[in-house]
Amino acid sequence: MGWSRQVVTTSIYQAFGELRANRLRTALSLSGIAIGIFCIVAVLTVLNSMEQQIQTNVSSLGSNVLYIGRKPWMPEEGVYKWWEYLQRRPLSLRELRLIERNVPEVEVATMSYVQAGLKLKSGNTELEGALLYAVTPGFDKIQNVEVKDGRYLNNPELESGSYNVVIGSEVKETLFENRDALGQMIQLGGRAFHIVGVFNKEGQNQAGFNFDNALVMSYATAASMYDTHSMNWSNDPVIMVRAKAQTSIEDLKDEVRGLLRRERRVQPGAKDDFSINQLAQVAATLESMFATINAIGSIIGGFSLLVGAFGIANIMFVTVRERTKVIGLKKAIGARKNVILTEFLIEAVTLCLIGGVIGILLVFFMGLGLTYAADFPVSLSLRHVVIGLVVSAVVGIVSGAVPALKAARLDPVVAIRSA
Repeated sequence: MGWSRQVVTTSIYQAFGELRANRLRTALSLSGIAIGIFCIVAVLTVLNSMEQQIQTNVSSLGSNVLYIGRKPWMPEEGVYKWWEYLQRRPLSLRELRLIERNVPEVEVATMSYVQAGLKLKSGNTELEGALLYAVTPGFDKIQNVEVKDGRYLNNPELESGSYNVVIGSEVKETLFENRDALGQMIQLGGRAFHIVGVFNKEGQNQAGFNFDNALVMSYATAASMYDTHSMNWSNDPVIMVRAKAQTSIEDLKDEVRGLLRRERRVQPGAKDDFSINQLAQVAATLESMFATINAIGSIIGGFSLLVGAFGIANIMFVTVRERTKVIGLKKAIGARKNVILTEFLIEAVTLCLIGGVIGILLVFFMGLGLTYAADFPVSLSLRHVVIGLVVSAVVGIVSGAVPALKAARLDPVVAIRSA
């Protein structure tokens, strides 16, 4: 045990001595290891954080919700046939009511109509490019609409065509800055609206809703201002339906699909003239994309590690040559081959672990930057740290194996004379 500890200690000390003696050469070699570990661990960490966010969003928005509109979220049969979707009739308020009355599996059903690129005004201050979400009752039960100040719209306001609205955090900051927005008036399309609430800053969710730069109003009010039945591509009112507890989402999907086909008089065998989307579709597509990104990151990291491994192997070959006399003396006084072999392997592993730690630290600081500067939470897990260190150690063993074997096989007499 004492012998093993001494070998390990001596080897680690010699590795750090190599760093001090040949700083530039060693730093260049370690940079390949550091970059390789950074690529691998960074990809794993970022993708893991993204997957966690997606799972959180899917969980919070509900995996038992159907989004019914003109267009599918993902390509069908590998092709996004926009020319077909353009001919589809937008979903209507009548179809929402039919679903509410005739599908018993429905717990909540609501509708959302979106207008983009709007100009909002308050006094002499204007905001370009705002979003409008016109909704019916139940929208807040399906989407996460967290109100920071004031309140959300109540059912009577949503049903009657009220001129009360809730605005997003960015709208509030742009139009009112540090002033209280509650009770103030906001201009849209030549009409004045009364602000009753301000949303909490959330960003875009998995279903595509972003309330930060938006305002929410009654669908009935928006229908009096805009053509909600327009065949324009951008016009796509969406019916959202959530299944009751213990109800299969597939059963609900079949019920809704059959009802809408009958209402729209779609002939048997003909394709639907509407699309039923689910968050699970997005999650599955993103998982496939993540797998591809992970593979690309691993390949890039692998090449960097290969370059780094050649660098470490070169260092170890030079080290063997420089210590030939020392190796000969050790073997002459009884040092076994496995001791010499272990010594050089540990030194190579130590150098690679130093590069791996540098790469992991870079990932850590990258995560801090993304979390606090880009508002994208990224956390480096212990599992990914272990993966980075294990990969570094394996690279060290592989790159140091041949030089270590060369050192272990040196003839002591020849080694002492050659020095």
